[in-house]
Amino acid sequence: MSGFCPELSGDVAEVRDWVHAFARDVVRPAGAEWDEREETPWPVIQEAAKIGLYSLDFFATQWFEESGLALPVAFEEIFWGDAGIGLSIVGTGLAAAALSANGTPEQMGEWLPQMFGTENDIKLGAFCASEPDAGSDIGSIRTRAVPDGGDWIINGVKTWATNGGIANVHVIVASVDPALGTRGQATFVIPPGTPGLSMGQKFRKHGIRASHTAEVVLDNVRVPGSCLLGGRDKLDARLARVRNGERAGEQGAMRTFETTRPVVAAMAVGIARAAYEYARDYAREREQFGRKIGENQAIAFLLAEMATRVDVARLLTWRAAWMARNGRQFEQAEGSMSKLVAGETAVWVTEQAIQILGGAGYTRDHPVERFHRDAKIYTIFEGTSEIQRLIIGRAVTGLPVR
Repeated sequence: MSGFCPELSGDVAEVRDWVHAFARDVVRPAGAEWDEREETPWPVIQEAAKIGLYSLDFFATQWFEESGLALPVAFEEIFWGDAGIGLSIVGTGLAAAALSANGTPEQMGEWLPQMFGTENDIKLGAFCASEPDAGSDIGSIRTRAVPDGGDWIINGVKTWATNGGIANVHVIVASVDPALGTRGQATFVIPPGTPGLSMGQKFRKHGIRASHTAEVVLDNVRVPGSCLLGGRDKLDARLARVRNGERAGEQGAMRTFETTRPVVAAMAVGIARAAYEYARDYAREREQFGRKIGENQAIAFLLAEMATRVDVARLLTWRAAWMARNGRQFEQAEGSMSKLVAGETAVWVTEQAIQILGGAGYTRDHPVERFHRDAKIYTIFEGTSEIQRLIIGRAVTGLPVR
C-alpha cells in the first residue's frame, strides 16, 4: 500500500523498549499471582502510573503519533507481559476512545482527565455497550435514555463491561428512539457518584482474570444534558436526517469499535508472541532421546509456522493502524481483518505452545496455559470472529451478507 512502511521511527522504537522493560520487570512477574487472585492489580496500575504509562498524556501522545503505530506497538509489549494485567492498565482506553470519537472538545477536556486521575489517585473508565440480550447485535440495545427537561433519565443493564461498576466514569450507549435501531442510539457519560448506577454480578472468567468484568445496572440514572456526547443539537439533527430517510453517519458504538480494533489486535499479537517465544526457548533447551526437541522437524516446522503467523498478524495490525491514523478508508474492512487474524492467531499459537511443552505445558508451572486461556477472548469480545468475517464479507462483495 502506497505510503505504508513497517519500519518504526526512533521515537516509537524508544517507547517500545521502555514499555517492554516495564512489561518484563513488573507485569510478567506479577501475572500468575493476579490471575489466581482474580482481582484488579491496583499495585501494578499504580506502578504504571508512577512512570507515566497509565496516564492520559501517554495515551493521547501515542494515539496522535503520526505513523499510527505507537499505540499498537506499546500494547503488544504490555500484553506480551500479561494479558489480564495489561487489560487492567489499558481498559480505560476504550472508554476514552468512545468519548474522543463522540464527544465535543469541552466534554473531552472535562471527562478524560477524570478517567485516569493521577499517580497518587488512580481513576478508571468503563465503556458499556453490550447487554444480556445484545452482545454483538448492537441494534438490539434496550437501555433507554429519555429526556426530562434539560436532563436525561437512563434505565437498563449493561454486561461484559471492563471496569464496570468500579470505574469512576462510565460511558454508556443507550437508545433514544428504539424504532430507529442503531441509528436511534446515543452515547452518554455517567459522572462519578451518580445515584442509580451500581455494579451487578462480577464475572469469573476463563482468562484475563486480573481484569475486572461485570454488569452495570442503571436504575433511573439522571444526568444533565451536558453528559450527552456530541450535544443535543447534533443528536436532534442526526435523528431528523434518519427520519427523513437520509444517511445519518456511523453509529457511536460501531465507530468506537472500528477505531479500537487495531489496538485490540495488537493485544492478541502480544499474547501470541509471548507464547511463541516461550515455546521456542523451551525447544532450544529441552532434550528428549539425546537431542534438543527443537532439532526435530515436527517441532521446528511448528515453530516456523508460529513465527510466521505472529508476523502476519502484526503486519495486518500495523497496516490497519497506519490507515486509521492517516485517514485511509477501510474499504476492505482492514480493521476487522487485523482483529480476526490476530485473535485467531493468538488462540492457535498458544495452543501449539502447550503442545510443544507437552504435559508440562498443561500445568500452571509454565505460563503457556495461562496465555492460552487469555487468548480465547480475542475471538469473542469487540466483535466475534464471525462478526469480523461478516463485516469483511460485506466489504469485499458489496452485498448485504447475513
